[in-house]
Amino acid sequence: MSKQERRKTYYCPIDAVLGIIGGKYKSIILYHLLNKTLRYHELQKLMPQATPKMLTKQLRELEEDGVINRVVYPVVPPKTEYSITEYGRTLEPILLEMYQWGQTYMGDKIAAR
Repeated sequence: MSKQERRKTYYCPIDAVLGIIGGKYKSIILYHLLNKTLRYHELQKLMPQATPKMLTKQLRELEEDGVINRVVYPVVPPKTEYSITEYGRTLEPILLEMYQWGQTYMGDKIAAR
């Protein structure tokens, strides 16, 4: 599905944010790319629960939305690297807050046991 086919009219700013980072693994991918460029297999290792098909789909959508870069090197075997764009970096405060909130939530759940 092309970016134009996926493009939608948003009526709420939160809906717009979730349209970009709301995929099953998109926020996790972006979080891992905040501080370094990663190869496809490195992302797979960081998210073992993601199927290769789903990870590829999420990466393509993030690239189409302009928040990550994909560079393919013409070597054998092919080498593909992903990095966050400057536009994608504007999501950093949101991603860090999500991380912090998740840490607190997970800690509260453990403490409640």
